[in-house]
Amino acid sequence: MRGWQRSDGRKGIRNTIVVAYLVECAHHVAREIVVPYRENDVHLIGFPGCYPNQYAYKIMSRLASHPNVGGVLLVSLGCESFDRRGLLEVARESGRPAETLVIQMEGGTRATVAQGRRIVERMRAELDAQVTVPMRTDELVVGTICGGSDATSGLTANPAMGRAFDRLIADGAACIFEETGELIGCERIMDDRALTPELGAEIVACVAKAARYYTTLGHGSFAPGNAEGGLTTQEEKSMGAYAKSGASPISGLLKPGDVPPAGGLYLLDVVPDGEVRFGFPNISDNAEIVELIACGAHVVLFSTGRGSVVGSAISPVIKVCANPETYRRLADDMDVDAGRILEGRGTLDAVGEEIYKLVLACGGGARTKSEAMGHQEFILTYKAFEPIGPSCLPLSAGGVRGAAHA
Repeated sequence: MRGWQRSDGRKGIRNTIVVAYLVECAHHVAREIVVPYRENDVHLIGFPGCYPNQYAYKIMSRLASHPNVGGVLLVSLGCESFDRRGLLEVARESGRPAETLVIQMEGGTRATVAQGRRIVERMRAELDAQVTVPMRTDELVVGTICGGSDATSGLTANPAMGRAFDRLIADGAACIFEETGELIGCERIMDDRALTPELGAEIVACVAKAARYYTTLGHGSFAPGNAEGGLTTQEEKSMGAYAKSGASPISGLLKPGDVPPAGGLYLLDVVPDGEVRFGFPNISDNAEIVELIACGAHVVLFSTGRGSVVGSAISPVIKVCANPETYRRLADDMDVDAGRILEGRGTLDAVGEEIYKLVLACGGGARTKSEAMGHQEFILTYKAFEPIGPSCLPLSAGGVRGAAHA
């Protein structure tokens, strides 16, 4: 693999420019700036809210300094509450070229779009002159998510991705699995896999928080589409989602925007802290992908049984299709046919190896199906989180549970 060296020591597998709107009122202008350059690694991201939110600021800060990002252009209306000066400073302190356009000061839509395109062209020329350096597997961060799950997801794609995770972790990579709301019932199994008893207790508590959150809202993570796809219970869905984590010890618990301190397996808690006040914990799969990327994920593995066509801004998304019939219908959108396991055309180990090699190929510049078709979805909304404590990252504090995980 090869990557672009960043000043914080990390390396990126892409050298993308992000154009970020800082309020919905600036969304159209930012999108118009990006349109001519969508196939030149210029991606649109943003936060639509006007009222300030610390979670959104943290996520945007992590994205503006993400290893896959080479340059940043912020687009502000001018009167929103987002801290545009602070975000610009974050980007510049990370060694990236970064500029801000304020629509109210630039003269409106046309003038801002024209100036934005001039800035993008200048940045693109600067980034295109940069050279890559060798990159090791232990410098990778990989996330995983499932969406559009059906009865095949937990039998093929999810456990195959778990096999790939185990391979990557053995090579020193950091791998992140998530959503605690889809792991209800698996907390004691994850407790047993945690490096320390303290970390295990944190995992149990965050799953209990997710259960309370969903109960308060009057719904769970089990959707009508899951039932239509043949899933029968929340427990069946949870075990299928859990299979994405593989069999490695759990090294830590993260919240959105927390970057793994070392290689290993990490659980991402995506359910807000405090009283329930934000509606659905995640309004779509893309919201979770953004949170994984904010944790430093260079690439995201996405398993689907019923079919999903989405990708993401900033980091490539590898689609692993669990259902052979779905793969045949949506082959143009899928990177891996895990459904062949059900038809005797492959094994979990073989598909896991294919996913592992595809991750490394992405690190070498290969484009995923969603990238090739221009998928650059992005969603960021309001949430609130408390900082994690030292027990959540035992590798940073030193010490592990003992011989059971040696």
